[in-house]
Amino acid sequence: MSLTLTESAASEAKKYIESAGPESFLRIRLVAGGCSGHNSSLQIDKTYDEKADSKYDFFGAPVVIDKKSELYLEDAKLDFINGLERSGFHLDIPAAKKTCGCGSSYQF
Repeated sequence: MSLTLTESAASEAKKYIESAGPESFLRIRLVAGGCSGHNSSLQIDKTYDEKADSKYDFFGAPVVIDKKSELYLEDAKLDFINGLERSGFHLDIPAAKKTCGCGSSYQF
């Protein structure tokens, strides 16, 4: 498995997934763009392609990662931070050689 979710990330993701209805899941992928070359994308989705996607379950939260993105997400971790200075999902990707100043764009 390439990516893990913390329990807090799974719990927060489940809120969005449940509000979207049956057959919904969290889709995690990397897309071209950003100042370092790739941006992460978190979406609630219902479209699953058995050939192109991998499906996981983290603490009851269904997660889908497309197989191309999965190559870059080895040992990555998605966490949810709820603090005074920063709140939201945070994706840590150890395979990234470089990130931009805000940490939302990655170079491989």
